[in-house]
This record gives sequence, structure tokens and C-alpha cells, in this order.
Amino acid sequence: MKVRFQALLLVGSVVLTGCPRDKTDDGLTLAEASQAVDESTIGSQGEGVTSETIEISTSFTIGQAVQTAAQELSTFIASQRPCASVTLSGSTVTVAYGVNGSCIYNGHVITGTSEVTITKNDAAGVTVDHQFTALSNGLVQVDGTAEVTWTEANQSRHVVHDLVIERLRDQKTVDSSGDRTQTPLSGDLTTGIVVNGTRTWTSGAGTWDLTIDDVQMRWGDPIPQAGMYTLLTPKSKALTLGFKRADADTITVTLSGPKRSFSFDVSSTGESTAR
Repeated sequence: MKVRFQALLLVGSVVLTGCPRDKTDDGLTLAEASQAVDESTIGSQGEGVTSETIEISTSFTIGQAVQTAAQELSTFIASQRPCASVTLSGSTVTVAYGVNGSCIYNGHVITGTSEVTITKNDAAGVTVDHQFTALSNGLVQVDGTAEVTWTEANQSRHVVHDLVIERLRDQKTVDSSGDRTQTPLSGDLTTGIVVNGTRTWTSGAGTWDLTIDDVQMRWGDPIPQAGMYTLLTPKSKALTLGFKRADADTITVTLSGPKRSFSFDVSSTGESTAR
């Protein structure tokens, strides 16, 4: 039977009161494991919100003038997002979500603004700059920037971001920066992406460093459904997080660290439950 991990922490504290743990034991604790899952989930949710916006902003012809490409992109986004207000100024397209009705994608209501500027578009490559202002899916809100580059020969996206991500249910905030590569999941961008790269963020707990190895991210999921994270905690403990889909609404995370491992089920809302 599954129980909330807060309850498990309470039980653990009672046990430790009766039988003190060896002070030399520096193994991974349940509290540290649950915190690591919680921290990494916020970052994944924030990147998920921006990734959907990034992908729709690649729909223009490579090689034409940046202003012409922006016009093409503006027309395409307006056709795909009738719920949004889309405006064009030079090579910049501004999308304000929810102006013309609710924008609902993957079961979430999208609000806020995304400003897309095409700064380079030629045979040597494409560069698109993004500015996010209060961009939200109802679970997290994102403010910040991302630079996205790719070429006609190599359609994988190279994304460098600098974001502030706030989880709306408790106002927990992380400052995140990252450098990652995105490719289509099973060759289909409408399904999701495969991500490799790095991410660093700072929260109230300190600084976290993450390496991302072949993680599969479906649109709408709060965390990857497959792949591996390698995480260095603020206390310099090296952890690995492996992901496996349990059902349509649940992904199981197995977190391994010094001496111990723990598993959690993460729901589509991003809430974690210890197994």
C-alpha cells in the first residue's frame, strides 16, 4: 500500500528516537531523496512549459530574411493558437496566451507571454531568442530567457536557458540555468523530446548540479518517462535518478545515492509519493 512520504518521514523520526543512528553513517536519507525528487521536478516542469513554446517557434523556412521568417512564423502561430494574441514587430513575434479565450494544451491552461526574436536565419544556422514573462501552465510560472540554435542539416535544438521557475501551489522558486540538446521523441515532435545536457539551479536549499542523459520527455508530463539524471546535491552527495512509466498518469523515479536507494511515484501534477 502506498503512503505519503511525509508520513514515512514521521515514522522514520520515531524509529530514530528509539534507536539512534550511527553518526558516522553518511548514507542517503529519505528526507534527502524526497527533496531531490521535489527539486528536480520543479525544473523539469518549467522546462516543459518553455519547450512547447520553443518547438512551435521553429516553424519557418530556413534561409530567408529574418523579417520574412518572422512573418511566416507569426502567421503559423496565429493559425495554431487562435486563443492567443499574436503581434509582429520586425523580426520579433509576441504571443500573449489566453487573450482570445482559454489556451488549453495537454490538459493545462496556458497563460502569460512569449516573445520570439529571429536573430539569424541562413545556411550556416538559425538562432532564435526567447523572452518568457509569467508563462504558466497552472502548475508552474516561468520568467526568463532562452537561446535556441539549429541548422538545416541537424534539426536537433541546442537550448541555453536562464529561468526563474515558481511552483504555484506553494510559491517555491528556483533560479535555473542550463545547456541542453533536444531531439524529437521517436521522431515525432508532437509526442515529446529526448534531452541531453546539463542544468544548474539555486533554491533555498542551495545549489544543485544536474547531468541529463537521454531522458524522454512527453508533453504534459512533469518529469521524464525514461532516461537518467545524475544529481550533485548542495551537500555534495552524488545521486542518480532513473525514470520508468508506471501508467498513463504516473512515472516511477528510483533515486540511488550513498548506501541507499528510494523509489517515488510522481503524478501528472508533479506530486510525489514514496513507494
